[in-house]
Amino acid sequence: MVMFKVARVDTTPFEGQKPGTSGLRKKVKVFMQPSYLENFVQSTFNALSAEKVRGATLVVSGDGRFYSKEAVQIIIKMAAANGVRRIWVGQNSLLSTPAVSAVIRERVGHDGSKASGAFILTASHNPGGPHEDFGIKYNMENGGPAPEGITDKIFENTKTIKEYFLAQDLPDVDISALGITSFYGPEGKFEVDVFDSATDYVKLMKSIFDFASIQKLLSSTKFTFCYDALHGVAGAYAKRIFVDELDAQESSLLNCIPKEDFGGGHPDPNLTYAKELVARMGLGKSSSQGEPPEFGAAADGDADRNMILGKRFFVTPSDSVAIIAANAVQAIPYFSGGLKGVARSMPTSAALDVVAKHLNLKFFEVPTGWKFFGNLMDAGLCSVCGEESFGTGSDHIREKDGIWAVLAWLSILAYRNKNNLSDGEKLETVEDIVRQHWATYGRHYYT
Repeated sequence: MVMFKVARVDTTPFEGQKPGTSGLRKKVKVFMQPSYLENFVQSTFNALSAEKVRGATLVVSGDGRFYSKEAVQIIIKMAAANGVRRIWVGQNSLLSTPAVSAVIRERVGHDGSKASGAFILTASHNPGGPHEDFGIKYNMENGGPAPEGITDKIFENTKTIKEYFLAQDLPDVDISALGITSFYGPEGKFEVDVFDSATDYVKLMKSIFDFASIQKLLSSTKFTFCYDALHGVAGAYAKRIFVDELDAQESSLLNCIPKEDFGGGHPDPNLTYAKELVARMGLGKSSSQGEPPEFGAAADGDADRNMILGKRFFVTPSDSVAIIAANAVQAIPYFSGGLKGVARSMPTSAALDVVAKHLNLKFFEVPTGWKFFGNLMDAGLCSVCGEESFGTGSDHIREKDGIWAVLAWLSILAYRNKNNLSDGEKLETVEDIVRQHWATYGRHYYT
């Protein structure tokens, strides 16, 4: 039996620990300074109400970028010292940002416990590695990012912090092995539960989409598919969902092994950084790789952003959310009862506004930051939302969700082509769907 004591560690504030719209992001070398991460984590615990910390269950995981494994161990020791009862960690500390939201909302522990929040270790679409970026943010019990009231309090705490708490004699937990490890401290039992990163998320996706119809599309010889995880955490889900569940060829997955430095690339799913996918889809300067696939998609480092491509065709994020909203009720079982409303961020084009008007849906425009969509969802006012910076999502969780967006597009393609998969019939392509949308709703440009 491992017993630990709680140590009070004296510290002094660091300047500039103000969380942005998605937490605190700095260079790895900044985070690796003694007490830097500890100050921010303790300031977060101090900003939360006592019942959200003492005796609580928290999730700690992220996109697997450089310094994540060390950060997880530090947060486990601090959580134990602050009276947290359980920590849930995705295997190898890997959990996409949308999967963390799903785990908070859906997962039930072996003892019936539910998570009340999460530390997510990610700098999203920023590069990773010893000389690149690291980040941390806190998500609340609804699965969404902490509201401004909490992040303001965290920042105020970082300016006056004098001490943090650490569990002494608590050994590092093997986060590569599934299972529960128990320890004992001044307040009794403390558990670390290392669980499979993908199980809860895959189950949620199967409850939203008609996997059988997507499987029929992906296993058709007429339809070709390509998914690029850019060596981010989406790779932990890609094989499970696209290959094991939906029968896509394993050769259709690109860069799906998560790496601490994202393979030296920039894990931002756009035409500039997803070079390999862009070339394969026939959009690059040289496309000598033969006939491009019908459908291609990419994810960012923590798998909350997405890029959608057709054969030699790019779908703008602003068009993507509008097209998903226009087709959701017919193509996606989760929305069969209708949409509660739709929303977009201020910088996103007005393509969604017109869909809302045509379909007589509630429509909202919000500031940049997913927490504002979350407010609408918690109030039951929004089903589908998106932003121009390659984020799309729905009220199944409280984060944007890159794999959800890909499955939404595959659902639309499967629905539109349900009678076209036999020989001799022409497939309705991504480009066909977008051009038909423009013909119905008009085409929106913005700068």
